[in-house]
Amino acid sequence: MNTSHSPIYDLPAGVTPRQPAPFLPMSRKEMDALGWDECDIILVTGDAYIDHPSFGMALLGRLLEAQGFRVGIISQPDWTSADEFKQLGKPRLYFGVTSGNMDSMINRYTADKKPRSDDAYTAGGMAGKRPDRALNVYCQRCREAYPGVQIMAGGIEASLRRIAQYDYWSDKIRQSALIYSKADILLFGNAERALVEVTQRVAAGEKMSEIRDVRGTAFLAPHGWRPAGWVELDSSIVDIPGKVEVHPNPYAMEDEKQQSAAADAPAQDAVKTIQIVSREARLAARREVRGRTVIRIPSFETVTYDPVSYAHASRTLHLESNPGNARALVQQHGERDVWMNPPPIPLETAEMDYAFDQYFARNPHPSYGQQVIPAWDMIRFSINIMRGCFGGCTFCSITEHEGRIIQSRSEGSVLREIEEIRDKTAGFTGHISDLGGPTANMYRLACKDPKIEKSCRRLSCVYPGICENLNTDHSSLIQLYRKARKIPGVKKITIGSGLRYDLAVTSPEYVKELVTHHVSGYLKIAPEHTEEGPLSKMMKPGIGTFEKFKAMFEKFSAEAGKRQYLIPYFIAAHPGTSDEDMLNLALWLKKNDFRPDQVQAFTPTPMAMATTMWHTKRNPLKKIHRSSEKVDVIRDEKRRKAHKAFLRYHDPKNWPLLRETLREMGRADLIGNSPKHLIPMESPEERAMQARPVPKGNARGGGGPGSVGKIPNRSNGARNSTNNTQRAIPRGAAPGKPKAAATPSRPQSGKPGATLAKKPRAR
Repeated sequence: MNTSHSPIYDLPAGVTPRQPAPFLPMSRKEMDALGWDECDIILVTGDAYIDHPSFGMALLGRLLEAQGFRVGIISQPDWTSADEFKQLGKPRLYFGVTSGNMDSMINRYTADKKPRSDDAYTAGGMAGKRPDRALNVYCQRCREAYPGVQIMAGGIEASLRRIAQYDYWSDKIRQSALIYSKADILLFGNAERALVEVTQRVAAGEKMSEIRDVRGTAFLAPHGWRPAGWVELDSSIVDIPGKVEVHPNPYAMEDEKQQSAAADAPAQDAVKTIQIVSREARLAARREVRGRTVIRIPSFETVTYDPVSYAHASRTLHLESNPGNARALVQQHGERDVWMNPPPIPLETAEMDYAFDQYFARNPHPSYGQQVIPAWDMIRFSINIMRGCFGGCTFCSITEHEGRIIQSRSEGSVLREIEEIRDKTAGFTGHISDLGGPTANMYRLACKDPKIEKSCRRLSCVYPGICENLNTDHSSLIQLYRKARKIPGVKKITIGSGLRYDLAVTSPEYVKELVTHHVSGYLKIAPEHTEEGPLSKMMKPGIGTFEKFKAMFEKFSAEAGKRQYLIPYFIAAHPGTSDEDMLNLALWLKKNDFRPDQVQAFTPTPMAMATTMWHTKRNPLKKIHRSSEKVDVIRDEKRRKAHKAFLRYHDPKNWPLLRETLREMGRADLIGNSPKHLIPMESPEERAMQARPVPKGNARGGGGPGSVGKIPNRSNGARNSTNNTQRAIPRGAAPGKPKAAATPSRPQSGKPGATLAKKPRAR
């Protein structure tokens, strides 16, 4: 394994940065205008091409351009034939393929497995412009267009499907994307470092399929292959799934049994010479061996039929995710192995600045004309200031893609981008809509000691409590906010990224700064639940921390003379959630006068630990054994509907189902017409409707009284949401235009939820 690395801004000898193109070309005509006879690299993406650093293909394309390469873009090609994959000709080096900013299955289907009616990453919001499992399809068409061409797979779909993974939409275990796509190499995580190194080596003449020593890459190899000097370790030694007893031979003779028992007996200790080795030498030797160790996790064939082995493999992968101590992993698929090198080394601040400070047109490609691209409208005035998340929420895929170590840009880089938006982006009125990332308030937060950070194997830095080694000082973020507000032409800066409130409460100064200057009426936070059972499976803090933040939020809002509202998210039907848990959440919502607008049930996304719980009914947060803890999984459609209905206890359309559920739970005492009851009794009209015979050909649940069918969506609906989250306008609040529920510049987390806000008290 190549343990050394150069900064991504270092260029090979004799290479000079290329003059930026107005847009990376999408046609032969544009190539001719640039004087190109061919592209060195062609990037294929399932998204519309928007030349903005929040979109992966633009960020990586401009980075490669700065390395001296000619880069073209094929955006949302017709995948029914290979014709559109030939529109820029054959690339000199390789095709780089991604499904886009989201996993294509999450992009195309709802939590109920129904096709979405729109696509935020497509011009006109049109659905159907990318295929199912777009990464695999695009790679296959590239190979069909030009047999023998080199292909690099990357992006979030590649990251989340790099090993055998449970696929919710087909309800089965699928092989690694490398098997289906037939790519020469797969880049996972934030891939700038691996991308630059692999590209430079391919340009120097190496075959892509023979590059096997770059961190953050995966590839196929013959079963049993490993580099010279490496050792293989069975994953059961790292995390024991349970002893497998050897069946005795019932036909063995007595003397054979005695010989077998003698062979199994522990050997007598041999006389050994004592050697005194210093602690530093022991640690150095251990690190050297660790750096040449690959862990073999259960094969695709094994995890397909054995849920315990699947849970064990999932747990092992997550334990081996810290770039400071992670080892390579290997998983057998038939006669071949999928080999995964350790995760990429996070970018330093200077490298983040280099990537984000490249030239960007900051607009969609001119070929889209005046068509609206919803994702662009959401983020055109927002800025990524960091990446990564150390929260470790089990339902979220951000950590699996971006890692737990926070990578932050410098103040200067962020402030320069604000000025770029002011000067170059049409329609700017002075409002920056976000300074954020996967989480709003992890900017420059890190472990206090780099040595501890490199050796840590915790799955979360903030669960079950904030680690004593975590620096939670928000002063750098406060200073950035203050400097950004002083830029001429900037009138308002609001924070659209989700806030980690358990971190925020450690810094009252930050909460005051945020509430006073950067909340535009609504602030998103994610308690997800109130009960310990589901919260422990999500790795989320208790509701008491939310209450503490809520008190601070209300205090500082009052001091600023503002009426502002929290928009919390809650998840229905998450693994580990009982009917009683959802009932208690509904009672808490009613007690606090919260009324969610639209809700969404848990969606199992590839590689997430909660998805492992969903598929295996085991808890990978603990050591996996054959007899280990079983997790309650809500697969039954009626239970899933009931859990969602509890979140919208106030909606009359949900009352028939909730009455039935409460009676089955023995909680009919919560049905009545007084304030202490959760839902009212049936009205005479409802009883009459229920007694009326249903005409033939009519399906019950059409929306009338007594219906228990699908709840109509009022505005786009949860199932049409790009990120499975929705906003809510507080009861009694003046209508306005709250911020979008999520910023598409961040990878798709797969995190479903519900938004709500507290009803203002009458004055």
